[in-house]
This record gives sequence, C-alpha cells and structure tokens, in this order.
Amino acid sequence: MRRLFDPVLTDVLLATALTGLTTISLVTQSEGPPHWLASTLGFLSAAPVAFRQWAPFGTLVVIVSALGLYGLLGFGAWPNSGLGMVIGLFTVATLRSRAAAAAGFVLTLLVATIAYRTFPVPLTVPEILQYVLVMAVTWAVGDGTRRWALRAERAAAKTAEAVVEERVRIAREMHDIVTHHMSVISLQAGVAAYVLDTDPPTAKVAISTVGAASREALTEMRRLLDVLRIDHGEESLRPQPGLADLEELAARIRSAGLAVDISVTGRVRPLPAGPDLCAYRVVQESLTNVLQHAGPAAARVEVDYGELTLTVTITDDGTKTHEPVPSPDSHGIRGMRERAALYGGVLTAGRHESGFRVLLRLPIEESA
Repeated sequence: MRRLFDPVLTDVLLATALTGLTTISLVTQSEGPPHWLASTLGFLSAAPVAFRQWAPFGTLVVIVSALGLYGLLGFGAWPNSGLGMVIGLFTVATLRSRAAAAAGFVLTLLVATIAYRTFPVPLTVPEILQYVLVMAVTWAVGDGTRRWALRAERAAAKTAEAVVEERVRIAREMHDIVTHHMSVISLQAGVAAYVLDTDPPTAKVAISTVGAASREALTEMRRLLDVLRIDHGEESLRPQPGLADLEELAARIRSAGLAVDISVTGRVRPLPAGPDLCAYRVVQESLTNVLQHAGPAAARVEVDYGELTLTVTITDDGTKTHEPVPSPDSHGIRGMRERAALYGGVLTAGRHESGFRVLLRLPIEESA
C-alpha cells in the first residue's frame, strides 16, 4: 500500500512551520527588529528538525546549543519556548538507544539550567519542575514509541517466518503426494503395457489402480492447495491421512508390486494431527523409495506406541544393486528429517543388513 505521507517531506514541512513560528516569536518578543545573531540562533533552534530522521542526536545537539547560546548572550526567553528541543529529544528517544536518549535528556537539562539563569525574569521552582516533567514525559513517550516499533518489527519477522515455514510444509506435502502417486502410476502403467496382450485381467487391474491413484493424487493436491485460498466456501474436504490409514496405503503399494507387512505394537491411541500426518508421510515416502530403488523386495512397517515416544521403522530387503539406494542426504530423506524436526522428532536413514532402514522417533503425550 502506498504511504500517505513521506517522512522526509513531513519533516521539512514541520521544520518550515516551526521556523516560521520562531521568527514570529522573535519579532513579538523584541521591541524593534531582532538582532541578526538572535535570528540566526532562533533559526538553528528550529530548522534542523528537517534532518531529524538522518541524524537524530546531531539535530538535538545543534538545537540545544543554539538555545543555550541564545540564553547566555542575553537575548531573553527562548523563542517558541524551546519546542524544537522537545521534538529533538523525542526523535532521539524514538530512533536511538536508551543510552543516547538518557544523554540527550541530561544535555537538555544542563543547557536549560544554564540558560534559565540568564533570563530577564528568573524562573520559579514550579516552572523549572514543569520543564523537567515535560522533558521526562517526552523521553518516556519516545522510548515507548521505540519499543512499540521494535515489537512490531519482531511480529512482522515472526509472520514472515511463519509464511516461509508454511511454504516449506506445503512443498514437502506436494513432494510426498506427487512422488508417491506418480511412482504407483508409472509402475502400474508399465505392468499394464507389458501384460496387455497376454493377460488382459491383470492389465485391467493395473489400469484401474492407475485411475484410483490419479484420483487420490488430485484430491490430496486440491485439498492442499485449498489451504492457500482465502474463501474456502462450503466445500467439504477429506481429513488429512494418518496412521489409521496405513492399511489403505499398504494395499495401494501391494497393488504396485511391493510386498508390505505392517506391525503395530503398544497402546494404540489418537495422536495430534501434526505428528500423525508426519508419521504417515514418512511411511509413504519410505515405501515410495523402496518402489523406486530397491527392485524386487519386501518391506516391513513397524509402529510402536510407547508411553512417551512413537517409533516408526520401515525396512526392506531390496536386492537391486545396479542402481543406487536413496542417499541419507537425498531430498526426500532430508525433507522427512525436516518434517520430523518440526514436531521435536528425530529421523535416521541408511543401509541396514541387506536393505535400507528409516527410523522415526516422535515425542507424544504421556498416556493417562
């Protein structure tokens, strides 16, 4: 959104208005034309406000020095009651550290103490206390504005970080969905083409599996992309998959030609949606890797519901050696590690006996 006010232009206009008021104040206070030095010091007590964004402390020093000399040279009360100094201290407290603001506050009090003793009419104690209170409030308001700006920046940074994390999560989801379903489709399409003339029933089953995998992939991708829409409407979406859907996943993998055995131990109980989806995606990605890299193989999925930890182990006995198995640092495995880390878990992957093993450990709530 375009800014309504340019800060630099605003400061220039403020300095112009303040300088004009200072000039009027000088003319009003003097019986004749003001002394040229008084006019110069009056100008320096207001015009530097135009530069307060670039050099806050330097601006305050120039204004305070001009006002101090104005009083020491016997020109009388400050023009505009030192409003430029108030603006300068506020700017330092807003844009600089507390130490700089404290130094500015002490400087204004010191110069005011020296200058006020030279005024034609000495200030009373209540007037001096009023000045101290005004400058203290100016410092406090400026410091509060600075802290509010810092909080706003931190909130904006957290929001940006959350957006990045959400994009990474969606990218992982898309990777898991596309990799798994496209692997199944590719394998089944190859089977259908191979047996189309010799075994039509098998080819028909393979083509049916291709259709089912395609529809499921589209459904999951549509559900995932719907997260990015502002208006979800009244569309009813299928819940995200979880460990309860492992048998369905295994059936789909078996139809693609990979023998899968699932073992569940411990007290089975519902898990939070995030860890549940994480465990499912790790199993899905691991079995997809077995399909792609292990050749003729069998896979075993072991799920153990511990008191404090969910342990998921996926192993295979793949014998295919002329193509590499997934590297422990491959994109898919790295994505699984990142997904596990989001929920405080740990994932390891590497060669195991004659095949490959993926081991996931996720913390879960203590059972009742």
